[in-house]
Amino acid sequence: MVLYFSATGNTKFIAKEIAKRLDDECVNLLDRVKSNDHSILHSDKPFIICAPVYVCEMPLFMSKYLKEQSFSGSDDVYFIFTSGGYCGISGVLAESMFKKKKMNVHGYAEFKMPRNYVANDHYPMQPKEEVEARIRDAYKQLDEVVSTIRSGGTLTARKVQLWEILVTVPFTPVWAKLKLTAKDFHVKESCIGCGKCAKLCPLNNIKIEHMKPVWGNQCTHCMACIGNCPVRAIEYGTISETKDQYNFGKYKYVVKELEESDKQ
Repeated sequence: MVLYFSATGNTKFIAKEIAKRLDDECVNLLDRVKSNDHSILHSDKPFIICAPVYVCEMPLFMSKYLKEQSFSGSDDVYFIFTSGGYCGISGVLAESMFKKKKMNVHGYAEFKMPRNYVANDHYPMQPKEEVEARIRDAYKQLDEVVSTIRSGGTLTARKVQLWEILVTVPFTPVWAKLKLTAKDFHVKESCIGCGKCAKLCPLNNIKIEHMKPVWGNQCTHCMACIGNCPVRAIEYGTISETKDQYNFGKYKYVVKELEESDKQ
């Protein structure tokens, strides 16, 4: 069973490709997270958990959800992480979490995907050519990852250094509290009141009032609200105004080209 959370489509793409190639079930965890649904997840095949990386590790809300979640059937689990280039200590923390559940962790893989983070000037959005190149590289990497999982092998990623753990563990919750705020999100007059942003917010932090989204005081900066707005009516302060608001769906043509190439 492939489980995933995805804000703007990168992790969804990887999860669905893995599930398709393994002929396995694929489950979006968003609704379960939003409703705090911890009903047992059962699979006779290994669990494959796919997650984005925020602030050098799995999103804190997702870590919390998985810690409280029960699994039955297979005791085997693989982890897949997507990031803009650095997966930090995500694999180490995930492995520790699931070993406490007495499950057999068979390593993790990292996919470098297009960046979606428009809320910080330190992370410039990539040009179209680089986005396309990253998608192509990820598509090629899928073969190796799926082959390893199918054979029951162990996924290997780069070795995490001790200093990364010592810095990240205390740093992430502080950064999340101080920097991952929703106060600068705002909506423009072009908003059509569709409610998609509220539906996709994993923390239920967006409410629709008078046909417009209103943000609460929780946020994980997943960029789902910005990246999925059908009329680009959501901005983050002035930082996002001149940036392309990323969504994987805009680049599906790259995958179609790759699939066509595989058939030839």
